[in-house]
Amino acid sequence: MGRIGVDQPGRRMLLSGNEAIARGALEAGVQVCSGYPGNPASEVVEALLEVSRDFDLYVEWSTNEMVALEVAGAAAATGLRSLTAMKNLGVDVCSDFLMTVNLSGTKGGFVLVTGDDPAAHSTTTELDTRNYARMADVPLLEPSTPQEAKEMTKWAFELSEELGLICMVRSVTRLSHSRGVVELGVLSRERRKPEFTAPPPWTSGSSTFACMFHDMLHQKMKTASEKFETSPFNKYEGPEHPNLLLITSGPSYTYSAEAVELLGLQDSVGILKLGTTWPLPEELLFKHLRLAQEVLFVEEIDPFLEQNVKMLAAEFASRGLKPPKFYGKKSGHLPAVGELNTELVLRALSGLTGVSYSPRPSEYASRAEELVGGYVPGRSMAFCPGCPHRASFWVMKRALKWEGREAVVTGDIGCYSMGLLPTGFSVEQTLHCMGAGIGTACGFGKLERFGFDKPVVSVSGDSTFYHACIPALINAKWNSSNLLHVVLDNSTTGMTGHQPHPGSGITASGEPSPPIRVEELCKGIGVEVKVCDPFEVDEATKTFYEMLKERGPRVLVFRHPCPLTESEKKKRKPRVYVDQEKCIGEECGCMAFCSRVLGCPANIWDYSKGKAKIDEVLCTGCGLCAKLCPAGAIVVEEEK
Repeated sequence: MGRIGVDQPGRRMLLSGNEAIARGALEAGVQVCSGYPGNPASEVVEALLEVSRDFDLYVEWSTNEMVALEVAGAAAATGLRSLTAMKNLGVDVCSDFLMTVNLSGTKGGFVLVTGDDPAAHSTTTELDTRNYARMADVPLLEPSTPQEAKEMTKWAFELSEELGLICMVRSVTRLSHSRGVVELGVLSRERRKPEFTAPPPWTSGSSTFACMFHDMLHQKMKTASEKFETSPFNKYEGPEHPNLLLITSGPSYTYSAEAVELLGLQDSVGILKLGTTWPLPEELLFKHLRLAQEVLFVEEIDPFLEQNVKMLAAEFASRGLKPPKFYGKKSGHLPAVGELNTELVLRALSGLTGVSYSPRPSEYASRAEELVGGYVPGRSMAFCPGCPHRASFWVMKRALKWEGREAVVTGDIGCYSMGLLPTGFSVEQTLHCMGAGIGTACGFGKLERFGFDKPVVSVSGDSTFYHACIPALINAKWNSSNLLHVVLDNSTTGMTGHQPHPGSGITASGEPSPPIRVEELCKGIGVEVKVCDPFEVDEATKTFYEMLKERGPRVLVFRHPCPLTESEKKKRKPRVYVDQEKCIGEECGCMAFCSRVLGCPANIWDYSKGKAKIDEVLCTGCGLCAKLCPAGAIVVEEEK
């Protein structure tokens, strides 16, 4: 059984924020969970998958976040408690359903967990999903610690059922992936029987019905606001009349508390920590704003609290509130982008209170980097050893050079996002959101009538193809857009931890499921499609080059399994080594192509001999470097 399923109420365990969210769902009696892989939220679904058999849960990886929210919404409509988890950009994808299911309501507890990513560690934007809670008018909870993540998730189900409304729980990268001590509660063994009856229909309605549901939504949010006034997830720490009031939420609360303590400001600075951040607890805020002369907002990513509290302060003026001085992202006391930390809050507090703060001298960081850096090899972002994407991008670079018209290559989201970087030979030129590669290619592919004379190539992975590329491919066929779409098929969702997808042949729970092949879908749409192995470099280059010269929408699938998943199946791998008698080192006209340009971490340089070398621990035995070595010095010794 997975660690979150331990049935020992009162036991204290070290759990990550994501594990704590999953544990909270178990204690609430969740029965259905869905999601689409995406950092930092993937582990919520994976933790529930680990206990799905023991707790009779239905857990699935859906084809995209929209479907995931709809799957969970349907279960909730029958009275079951259900949860869906996704990264911040996933909320963009599911927002259509979110903006209607908020009106139609829910019968069972329905919770949407979002993982925001301040500093964009593993995503393309710093999208703040709190804005969706406000836009959709749904309750929002923001935990600060793993313990709160468990408690808030559990309560979110209860609140959702009481209001008949979906609730959001927002985590961020540092909370989702950090660990903390969590006291376990009682696991729910309740198993409800789904019931769906109509009428009344489950709908957001239209015309007067939509307005009626909209009014009901406002009433639900008013009830939520009243409940939030006394919520134990909101608390104040500090003097009765603080000189400076910090208003904060999420992990920023822990940074604030530490900073106040380090500066010894407990007698003059107060902290109002909000766990229920939409709708805001207005009376609680009025109580503390009227006692403060200055306010500093400490939050990640957007100035969400800052803007909304300022608006409330303007309303409170009619009740005699003299607005305090506000500081935060807009005033520049805290950065408008990126993650916060204790150091940043210390600087802001020091500037506002005049209490001196001496950060460690810059020489400290330089010395630490000098001492530790020697143990870490310098390395840029790169594909894994043996990754077939490296071969695919080499094939494309080679054929595009042959073609010679400086093709437009649009990229997409996944491991192959690195096609923008030297590891992908900088073949790609664009990167936005899932499905945007082929979608923008549809546009580029229709510009010939205006004199645009460049081949158009779009690139996506297999999981992204199922997620968001199919409508754009249909659009390309329908409107005769001139593009070549390349699918890098490694039979898994590689970037987020090797979750299965519709082409993998298994479901999230490991049950066999007939694989849905990319080429079969393309044939069904009526688009020309070919499949080849990118490690067969010459054949793949020829195929890509020939398809590049054709017209109309067409698809080329570069298919080869991810070596990380294959290594688990293989007992032995081919041995690859450099015959240093043949390697002519720095005298080779290739300018150390294998270790400098190819970018495989297993291709290294033997400085003592001035020749190439293979790191046999990292090498997966794919043999790509052997096929490209101009001196024929790299040897692949097949397993016996």
